[in-house]
Amino acid sequence: MEPSIVRNKIDKLKICVLIPTYNNHKTLERVIDGVLLYTDNVIVINDGSTDTTATILEKYTSISVLTIEKNKGKGNALQIGFRDAISKGYEYAITIDSDGQHFPHDIPDFVTKLEENQLVLLIGSRQMEQDGIPKKSSFGNKFSNFWFWFETGIKLEDTQSGFRLYPLNYLPKKFWTNKFEFEIEIIVRTAWKGIDVINIQIDILYDPNERVSHFRPFKDFTRISILNTFLVFVTIFYIKPRNFLFSFKKKNIKTFFKEDILGSNDTNKVKALSIALGVFLGIAPLWGFQTFLAIFLASMFRLNKVISFFFSNVSIPPMIPIIIYLSLLTGSLILQDKMEFDFEVISFEIIKKNLLRYVIGSFAFATFCSILSGIVSYFILSFFK
Repeated sequence: MEPSIVRNKIDKLKICVLIPTYNNHKTLERVIDGVLLYTDNVIVINDGSTDTTATILEKYTSISVLTIEKNKGKGNALQIGFRDAISKGYEYAITIDSDGQHFPHDIPDFVTKLEENQLVLLIGSRQMEQDGIPKKSSFGNKFSNFWFWFETGIKLEDTQSGFRLYPLNYLPKKFWTNKFEFEIEIIVRTAWKGIDVINIQIDILYDPNERVSHFRPFKDFTRISILNTFLVFVTIFYIKPRNFLFSFKKKNIKTFFKEDILGSNDTNKVKALSIALGVFLGIAPLWGFQTFLAIFLASMFRLNKVISFFFSNVSIPPMIPIIIYLSLLTGSLILQDKMEFDFEVISFEIIKKNLLRYVIGSFAFATFCSILSGIVSYFILSFFK
């Protein structure tokens, strides 16, 4: 594609190019010159460089330069660049590293892909298995890819490349990190908002004579590990339950049974076991954890997560008094004592005894209902085929 055509498309789509830089004077000029072939919408963020970066930037009068007096990390530099780009009216930002590993001639591919889908975050895939790629970089990328998939359900070949296109109006408003781990946080949290995150093939150059890496293996890997631990926690306890709730809000009961139960590709055995699991968790005294356990256990045992989640909500308000009463009654039968309530005389011993009766009875009652619902649902599903 001719540079002039790319230039017009970049202006029409309101795209800018952000170049965060810190002590990359050997390659910075080459990167900027390459970008200027396609657009003048360039913002360079000088993140406290102590080399000749400032002198190099003085000769570029057609670009914006943001200067941070003291180096505070790539994540901080990108956030400053995003805010400046938004204030200038840009809707998308292509970020490219200044260490010379990325080729500006891949910019047209980002523009073409954006034209196909304008609700997308694009990440350049560096083909990490090619010769010349450091083994530690390849391992770190695989490690990052796995956790990104766990946290979002999206499989990517490369999650650590800094050559990206961001939809500025759909990014989180506030961020938790400022260093290298920021580039993981932003793609995970943007994916959580329902934005597509897609890889696009790019060329890569690792020249040890030119490239200056500021990645500190121990400190930065520790930061990334801590961030992923937190993101996994949020994924399990908030994102997955939230997504299930959103999916149910879009369906009525009739549609749910038609699509997710009768229309599911799972076997009748899997569906029945999923119902049984949901019923058990909904009745058992696992207050506040039913949703998490339904999703987690269904995933672990390869059952239908949607069905298990749905039936784990059996303890809806109209059913709660009935479930509690039957649980207490079951507990009395197991403990072989008479269930009596005297609301005028309440003591610790009475509370303790009824609590024990309820816990034992609810687990037993949940087991009975789980087995019964599993058997009944299996025969009903077999009848409907």
